[in-house]
Amino acid sequence: MRPDIPKPFGITGICWVKFMRNLQTLGHAEAQLALQTIVDELTRRGKAATIVVADAHGELLAFLRMDGAKLSTIKIAINKAYTAARERRPTREIGQKAAQDPTFDIAFYGDSHYVGWGGGLPVLVDGACVGSVAVSGLPEVEDMEVAALGVQVITSA
Repeated sequence: MRPDIPKPFGITGICWVKFMRNLQTLGHAEAQLALQTIVDELTRRGKAATIVVADAHGELLAFLRMDGAKLSTIKIAINKAYTAARERRPTREIGQKAAQDPTFDIAFYGDSHYVGWGGGLPVLVDGACVGSVAVSGLPEVEDMEVAALGVQVITSA
């Protein structure tokens, strides 16, 4: 057997090859840190929004709709976080591509959760996406700005 290939293991005649991969992803501590940082900033500005932190798969880790944030921002923020993590890039980039290229249709992703509004940002650590932070309820530029604060506090911790 070649030394660079893991040895098979198994029970009762069933054999599996031992190929495992580790996935680095955000946890609740990082999610809470990002959430609190964004809440503090929005409170300082006297504004309200919905904030989402997702894991490396784009699935919900933390969610907060601040008092005064519209109901419609709930699904948008969740979808921004999902899109940013799944595509490993800011949601605004996807939206700009769709706006600039008439042949680009966001529906081609085959997932109705994908959105192209700014405010969803991936959290990248050593080039790998470990999660995402998203904000909805403010003007697009401001959504992106405060989401970036969440990403920054996670990556600098």
